[in-house]
Amino acid sequence: MDLKIDGEPEKSSPLELLLKAIEQGDLPPGTRLRETDLASQLGISRTPVREALHRLHAMGLADHGVQRGLVVAQISYDQTRQLFAVREGLEGMATRLAAQHASRYEIDVMKQMVKNDQGVTDPAKLIETNKQLHRYIANASHNQYMIDALNNLRIHLSLLPASTYTLPERIKSAQAEHEEIVAAIAAGDGDAAEAAARRHIANGYRIRLKFTKF
Repeated sequence: MDLKIDGEPEKSSPLELLLKAIEQGDLPPGTRLRETDLASQLGISRTPVREALHRLHAMGLADHGVQRGLVVAQISYDQTRQLFAVREGLEGMATRLAAQHASRYEIDVMKQMVKNDQGVTDPAKLIETNKQLHRYIANASHNQYMIDALNNLRIHLSLLPASTYTLPERIKSAQAEHEEIVAAIAAGDGDAAEAAARRHIANGYRIRLKFTKF
């Protein structure tokens, strides 16, 4: 396992680098987190890596493996249920706030994001553009506490296996839902924006339960 590190390691803390690696899938669930190997790959001493691993464990992103040491956590059905319950609420509120506070420029960017996805069927590309759109909507809420909460939640969501975008029918429905969400934000309709966002997350959760094995 090789970590893909953008930029100089000293510009980010070991914890930030490990969180990024988990979110990007470079450290998938079940991966053994060997302190010595990670320190070598990051080009730092073992002490800050050890501290970062303790933090990951405290955050619920790492568990004790069968053998000695930590592994990237694997998510259970009950944890998935809890995550999506919280995500539905947070994404709904963030979208409502975006409808109230997004600038004209931010709205134009969202519209372009949705337009760029039309006709795209490559799951890998759509997974990335989906993350970008949801991050952009959160940022457009102009509420730092909301942004931080969703960023933390998405790291945990990255522990989920596969993606609903591997299903062609979900690609079409998700794109339509994104259009509805952005249209409500552009109209400044907080009620409609929140409702559309909640439906989007609830639909994704139902579809995920159909093909995820826990």
